[in-house]
Amino acid sequence: MIAQDVGQRRAQDWYLAAAGVFAVGMAGTTLPTPLYGLYQERIGFSELMVTVIFAVYAFGVIAALLVAGDFSDVLGRRPVLLSALGLSVLSAGCFLGESGLPLLFAGRLLSGCAAGLFSGAATAAVLELAPPERRGQAAFAATAANMGGLGCGPLLSGFLAQYAPWPLRLPFLVHIALLAAAFAVTRALPETVEPRTPRPPLRPQGMVVPQETRGAFVPAGLAAFAGFSVLGLFTAVAPGFLAQTLGEHDLAVTGLVVFSVFCSSTAGQFSMGRVGARRALPTGCLVLTAGMAVVATSLLVESLPVLVVGAVGVGLGQGLAFRAALTSVSAVAPDERRGATISAFFAVAYVGISLPVMGVGALTLALGLRGAGLVFAGCVMVLTATVGAYLLRRPLRTD
Repeated sequence: MIAQDVGQRRAQDWYLAAAGVFAVGMAGTTLPTPLYGLYQERIGFSELMVTVIFAVYAFGVIAALLVAGDFSDVLGRRPVLLSALGLSVLSAGCFLGESGLPLLFAGRLLSGCAAGLFSGAATAAVLELAPPERRGQAAFAATAANMGGLGCGPLLSGFLAQYAPWPLRLPFLVHIALLAAAFAVTRALPETVEPRTPRPPLRPQGMVVPQETRGAFVPAGLAAFAGFSVLGLFTAVAPGFLAQTLGEHDLAVTGLVVFSVFCSSTAGQFSMGRVGARRALPTGCLVLTAGMAVVATSLLVESLPVLVVGAVGVGLGQGLAFRAALTSVSAVAPDERRGATISAFFAVAYVGISLPVMGVGALTLALGLRGAGLVFAGCVMVLTATVGAYLLRRPLRTD
């Protein structure tokens, strides 16, 4: 009886193991964040090039979503997760062998492709491995693994780069060791996809926004675009803001600031149940607006504590708005087009994490980091306040 209970408990815990794999994979995508300043010193490039290097990641994510977003439905979750882990190892190898911009670009592109594969396959695996009575916990575990992993990447590399030797190598060596452990766990995970005979052909799934969903898709997509642009700001140029505007050169502090944004995003997503799905999207947009106002204030008064408060605020708003936007888009999408519609939604979000951040980089050439940050904050505030006000008058369907 005891052995049977232990076996059942282990079976129930497989979804947590899958969430751990998800977190390790996503941590690699933000690992370079505190290190960009060191790369600038070593190789010599502008703040604009930092944002371009970062944005290459988003193109990798979008490509993976559009080309292979549904491959795990055909091949199974484990093969796709193992492929994503392999791409993550190759990405870390590019950073370890870094000898100039080409390898940095290659590392970021591979990291983006890995994240695109993880997003679908790992989320599905976490949900499918959970017993029915733990599906709610599994949904939160998937969210926490995604955002928590993204937050842990800069936290890990920031502390290692600041307090350990080999600042540009040790973070990636440690991550490769974590990936090796994740590889072993993935090999042991039960497969949740039944093989189909004959196997359907592997084809790019593409993306589409059906006519009947556009009324919800446009405001939801704009909210996701704005929220992800803020995440991009913190993960791409936060080290520059902290060092050049606030005079903070401790890489561990940089990691903690970025970590606070992603942890707050997780908390924001979790709080949707209390706020209510119908009110969560406009509320999230308005919280994000207020958070960006605080971030802008921190740049004006040059205060690190105020920046941290703003980071927590934008994280809460982004998480709340993002989960509500995804819920709304999923609710209105027709069954036969749901996967393609959600892919289009994520593509819009990841465009938000790339193009606006490159715009900030370009503005730094004329206005400096502080001026560029203030312009960016103003644009985000106008967009999110407008979307939030619109949705207060016209709430979207959520079921």
